Amino acid sequence: MIISHIIGGLGNQMFQYAAGRALSLERDVPLRLDIQDFAGYALHNGYELDRIFNCDAKLATQEDLKSVLGWRAYSPIRKKLFNEKLLKLRGSRLFVDTQFRSWRQIKEVPDACYLMGNWQTEQYFEKFQNVIREDFSFRSPAVGRNDELAAQIRSSMAVSLHVRRGDIAANPASLAFHGLCSLDYYRRAIAHITECIEKPTFYIFSDDISWVRENLQLAHPCHYVDHNKGAESYNDMRLMSLCQHHIIANSSFSWWGAWLNPSLEKIVIAPQRWFAADFDSSDIIPAGWQKL
Repeated sequence: MIISHIIGGLGNQMFQYAAGRALSLERDVPLRLDIQDFAGYALHNGYELDRIFNCDAKLATQEDLKSVLGWRAYSPIRKKLFNEKLLKLRGSRLFVDTQFRSWRQIKEVPDACYLMGNWQTEQYFEKFQNVIREDFSFRSPAVGRNDELAAQIRSSMAVSLHVRRGDIAANPASLAFHGLCSLDYYRRAIAHITECIEKPTFYIFSDDISWVRENLQLAHPCHYVDHNKGAESYNDMRLMSLCQHHIIANSSFSWWGAWLNPSLEKIVIAPQRWFAADFDSSDIIPAGWQKL
């Protein structure tokens, strides 16, 4: 049995699920999800995977956790595992990914193991990408304004453009770690896209649309998508995935919006630097995407 620890926003949850799902398929063992840490979790929209997607999201029981780890792994215990003084408590069945590049030794983990961490690279699940795409098909159809926009996107040379600000710009610690994509990045990305395709229409997604309107002027038709809030925010990812091409932020949310577009002809532009902090994030961006 593979148990994947799930936490964070929707994009992070998808990476954690996809890595565990691929490993479970490789080993032909069941996958279970540990969502205990969402108890009291105030950020984002809580655990969302099985509400949004048609994924195989069976939850780990306390007995599942005990069978894999030898104890029921309540949150305080898991948090202590990051303490260097307690590294010896990490058995051969607990694997923590704290980096942002692929961990080659994942092929050597046992069939019964617990995966905790980021797992933010396609390399963990590329072999099973068809299954992952099916798992991440949307459970319910687009309705109302989202259905109207979906039809518009399908009938145009649509380019999704994502600007992430709200949850980072107002938090000094998050800003120091994640950083924000610069206006220069977006201007260069727009210029590159418009050189490659004719008559683009930009669909702009952001948690700070007013800032985008004031600071990023486009000489092309554009639509500002700002109606999906709270539990409906995932619809932005759905609409992104329907676009033909993509300009993403340093965000797992728009990463998945671009990845879920199955077109082999798509242009995806991503920031060269994914974090403000000094991390090797070279494996986050798939080989066919362009970095600026």
